[in-house]
Amino acid sequence: MTMVAITRTPRDRWVEEGLRALAAGGPDAVRVEVLAQALGVTKGGFYGHFADRRALLEEMLDSWERMSTDEVLERVERHGGDARAKIRLAGALTFSPDLLPIDLAIRDWARRDPAVAERLRRVDNRRMDYLRLLFGAISSSEEEVEARSMLAFSLVIGHHFMAADHGARSHADALDLAARWLLAQ
Repeated sequence: MTMVAITRTPRDRWVEEGLRALAAGGPDAVRVEVLAQALGVTKGGFYGHFADRRALLEEMLDSWERMSTDEVLERVERHGGDARAKIRLAGALTFSPDLLPIDLAIRDWARRDPAVAERLRRVDNRRMDYLRLLFGAISSSEEEVEARSMLAFSLVIGHHFMAADHGARSHADALDLAARWLLAQ
């Protein structure tokens, strides 16, 4: 008699699918039934990994925090380069096509959930601390370091919400021009 191994959907696949649903439709889109359908499994396997939906949401936030801070900082430091190169790479990785939709969904969610807002504050503080460190290598003025850090961070988040035209420039060209100005001596 041949035994067939029962394959369970790995925990991280539930988290990945949850993050995909969050990015597409916010926290209300993260539903066990919908995730199970997207994964092509029954929802019973979910409860082998998570006590409830809230536990999945927490794990999703943990995963996002790890990916958008720890993993980004490790990659930037491993890649090396001067402060300007690190700032550009950190921005590109943090707001990559994979992470940006999740980040924007979490920002929206944080407006309605104090616990998510606190988590976002912690992540943003780590990001700002890293920017301050890097801009500190460019300028010795504490005020300038804070201003550049604030402007750079606001730029990478805020430009996604802008609908303004930039004259003869494309949005990408205007963004690059702003980044070069922020990184200038």
